[in-house]
Amino acid sequence: MIEPPGPTARNIIERDCDVISSCLARPYPLVIEKAQGVTITDVEGKEYIDFVAGIAVMNTGYSNPAVSDAITAQLAKISHCGFPDFFAEPPVKLAEKLAQMTHYDRVFFCNSGTESVEAAIKLAMWKTRRQALIGFYGGFHGRTLGSLSLTSSKVRQKIHFPAIRTVHSHYAYCYRCPFNNEYPGCGIQCAAYIEDVIFKRELSPDDTAAIVVEPIQGEGGYIVPPPEFHKEVRRICDDHNVLMVADEIQAGCYRTGTFMAMENFGVRADIVCMAKAIGGGLPMGVMLSDSDIMDWPPGIHSNTFGGNLLASAASLATLEFMEKEELGNQAKDLGMYIVQRLEEMQAEYPGIGDVRGLGLMIGVEMVKPDGSIDPDIRDRIILEGYKEGIILLSCGDSVIRFSPPLVMTREEADEGLDRFEAALKRALL
Repeated sequence: MIEPPGPTARNIIERDCDVISSCLARPYPLVIEKAQGVTITDVEGKEYIDFVAGIAVMNTGYSNPAVSDAITAQLAKISHCGFPDFFAEPPVKLAEKLAQMTHYDRVFFCNSGTESVEAAIKLAMWKTRRQALIGFYGGFHGRTLGSLSLTSSKVRQKIHFPAIRTVHSHYAYCYRCPFNNEYPGCGIQCAAYIEDVIFKRELSPDDTAAIVVEPIQGEGGYIVPPPEFHKEVRRICDDHNVLMVADEIQAGCYRTGTFMAMENFGVRADIVCMAKAIGGGLPMGVMLSDSDIMDWPPGIHSNTFGGNLLASAASLATLEFMEKEELGNQAKDLGMYIVQRLEEMQAEYPGIGDVRGLGLMIGVEMVKPDGSIDPDIRDRIILEGYKEGIILLSCGDSVIRFSPPLVMTREEADEGLDRFEAALKRALL
């Protein structure tokens, strides 16, 4: 950890260390005071261009007036009604909007991504009467025990914790293919592994409730699979009567251009998990499915704060703003521009091994001269970026993620990328 930038930040961090659980991991001493649009201001008054959107949450930008006004209007009426036990219109209006946007006709509300995944696991197990799952290496689905069983990102997230029965397969990480094949001549062996190995040697499809997959792996390294991968996973699910669950928690809400990232691949999952950006900055998780699947009886699953009125108002305003402003098109156009600029840097700086992404979900993989991962240089670049006034975070073994608010302008992107290049130069010296 580098030194905090001033006495106010230092004081807050010292107090934080005295009372906040030590399980939280902060990469640098950023102490946030306020934010507007894509700009974060710390407690010392320094401004930063945000390239991570609060971990892919603030798609509509910070302090968005449409979202703030909706929260304020709802707060003047009532903030909490106990929606799982009583009725109120704001969550219903939100569910109707989600049904219209996604074409799923049933919605379950919760408070976060991991809760959404937990709900999907329970629904899949209840519907199929099976208790095993298939996930993917590198996948991240949350840290509560059910979702943690699916998570296969870092071993420190799993050590000493029990798990439900889960088998992991290989994600389509073409840059570092686990089978040392080259796409497209590989036959999508990573997906074929499920039938060729897992279903023959480790887990019967008759015991498998669901295959849970991220459209684009987030924490695993912002990995974009080839278009055939999800189609093949969908076929396997159909052929073996297994449910397909899409974890859209980070990739959804127009981040990749389409509202749900799976739309890019022409695949419709049986169950969808969403959170992060869907709440406009307030805690909101959503599980979507159709009535022929989500037909479980009253009381089998619930919570206290699902359908929270403030979060519902914020979420509806967020969806309407993203739709009205066509932020999906903005994500596609700006994403292509950022990738182009990063590829220009890649040509100049051999430490950049791969640039990949879809929309505004972009990863830059840092490598050593022999092409192996270089997490040390990745971490140095992120720290230098903080000093330059840009907010970056890591993912995967050696990747820097770029997931800015979808409202970022080209001028703001250019300024941020200029600062990124300055950080890159200093780190590579």
